[in-house]
Amino acid sequence: AIEPDDYSAVVEAGCILQTVKDAVAEHDLFLPLSIGAQGTSQIGGVVSTNAGGINVLRYGMMRDQVLGLEVVLADGSLWDGLRTLRKNNTGPDLKQLFIGAEGTFGIVTAAALRLVPRPRTRASALIGLPDLEATMRTFHLARRACSDLLSAFEFMMPPAMQIAVAAQPGAPELPTPAAVYALIELAAPGPVDLQALLEGFLAEAAEAGLVEDGILATSETQAQRIWALRESVNEGQARMGRSLGSDVSVRLSALPRFVREACAEIEAAVPGARAIAYGHFGDGNVHLNVFPPTGAGAAPADETLAHAKAVLNACVDRHGGSISAEHGIGRLKRADFDARLHEPARTMLRGLKSTLDPDGRMNPGALHV
Repeated sequence: AIEPDDYSAVVEAGCILQTVKDAVAEHDLFLPLSIGAQGTSQIGGVVSTNAGGINVLRYGMMRDQVLGLEVVLADGSLWDGLRTLRKNNTGPDLKQLFIGAEGTFGIVTAAALRLVPRPRTRASALIGLPDLEATMRTFHLARRACSDLLSAFEFMMPPAMQIAVAAQPGAPELPTPAAVYALIELAAPGPVDLQALLEGFLAEAAEAGLVEDGILATSETQAQRIWALRESVNEGQARMGRSLGSDVSVRLSALPRFVREACAEIEAAVPGARAIAYGHFGDGNVHLNVFPPTGAGAAPADETLAHAKAVLNACVDRHGGSISAEHGIGRLKRADFDARLHEPARTMLRGLKSTLDPDGRMNPGALHV
């Protein structure tokens, strides 16, 4: 059910995210979660993994879009918390226990979602920058110049851009190669001249020596081609074979140093390996993926990637970051999660698990220790 006057929708867990986005768009509303897999992801899944995406900078994670939940508990009872209230301070917010818990406390069967007015105008640009510090200064300038109209600020290091361009025939390219590439989007629901705002901001950044080159989209088609580059990185990497995928985060101010150090340390520790860095600059989320040396057999490649993961995680720890920014823990990261879990947190998690699922029926083997 979509309630336009409440800016909310109540949907079942099996609904496809893109289907929900399309349905609310008919009411001139917007569900602000944009991820690469939105054409196949189900609402129950994006809630249970607390999905992120490119618009976290402006709208937050999936957690921030959830007003209420309906959950089947381990004993078969149904917890109905589907109210669409914006304010409800009657004790702890129980729905938060199930968001990002990966189905280990209960099964989400429906969700009440927060909606916002649908953006009617957008402006996008692809820019080249001299280094990560200039990218940081440009981001801060964008936040101040464009305020909450800034909906996305993504970055790609040259190896990631090369993969994206190779995977997308006719992809937009800057005339001059850059040390860092950034993709920027402004969006507004009302009559705001975003093109002029973006042009003005980029002119100021260029005058300050921060932006070396850029393409400002002049049509929706051109904007789509610019943003297709971001998705093409994933498509291109999938064709390159075995790799280590990562989803890490650090505080925003540490991002430039972290990316430099992590890439250098991995490539020094594993000669011949390629570190591919890109991600959500505006929220400190880096996807740093590693490909083994060319020609490495399956067993050596696995050993190489395991070593690369240890180096990467050590760098994340040194910068006070997280080994999972938006993709969750599941089974693959369980040991890494356990190794970083402090005892008070472990005690609380075990207490919650024993209370909500004493027999360990809910998604056994995932997340909890």
